[in-house]
Amino acid sequence: MRIPLLNSISDSLQICLAPDRNVKPQSIGVVISTYNNPVWLEKTLWGYFAQDFHECPLEIVIADDGSTHETRDLIDHYRNETGWNIRHVWHEDVGFRKCTILNRAIRESSSEYLIFTDHDCVPEPEFVKKHYQYAAPGFFISGRYSKIPRVHSENLTREDIQTGRAFCRRWLVRNGFFRMSLMCPVQPLWFCAIRNVLTTTRATWNGANSSGWKKDLVAINGFNEDMEYGGLDVELGCRLENLGIRARQVRYSIFCLHLDHDRPYRTPETLAKNRKIIRNTCRKKIVRAPHGLE
Repeated sequence: MRIPLLNSISDSLQICLAPDRNVKPQSIGVVISTYNNPVWLEKTLWGYFAQDFHECPLEIVIADDGSTHETRDLIDHYRNETGWNIRHVWHEDVGFRKCTILNRAIRESSSEYLIFTDHDCVPEPEFVKKHYQYAAPGFFISGRYSKIPRVHSENLTREDIQTGRAFCRRWLVRNGFFRMSLMCPVQPLWFCAIRNVLTTTRATWNGANSSGWKKDLVAINGFNEDMEYGGLDVELGCRLENLGIRARQVRYSIFCLHLDHDRPYRTPETLAKNRKIIRNTCRKKIVRAPHGLE
């Protein structure tokens, strides 16, 4: 049944309101990038252990950019406790090499469809299910996150996450997150769909909350390993679009909480270098990364 208010809205709204259910992935992998923050990674894993998702096999791939043994021990602990299919993809710490370890995670994943996120992004209970519902051939999913302050990041408990209350409007407002409550997934589907269409924010590949078909990522040669911190995800999304893969805007439909942390690897020099690479990728319609999966 169509809502009268939406009758004049574009096809984009119809896509947001009624996800394509004809062609769906037969398996899904969640790729979580991490580096030396087992406390935040644990909170993120709690969110995935509480997922309401049973549609197809699910694997967790931890793309570890050189963390110490604490991260390995944490992963081993939860693999044994839960029995989940958790892969730990690791390489030596010789500086920021996120793109390299993400490419290795893509190669080692056995899943047809991949969700990408970070160790500081705690997913809502239907995070994986919604990515599955919105997945469609010829598209990648563009979600987003909402930041919470450091003190609340530290105080966020396993019960807050696994009961789902940390993602409810009332809990967010009670804890002072008035702006983030507007992103809350408990809002009606039609309201989120309208906001997805009316937002002026361009749909891009966002490392905290995006997904796509593995075959499309292979076709563009994965992440560009010439990229350092700042914009590496946008550059990958640009090459997907150059390939003809369209972005599906779901920033108000798929939700995760971003835990606060420092970024010592962020420098003006690397940001300037990455912006130049992105401009070149977009201007020249580059599809394949010069240094990537292969």
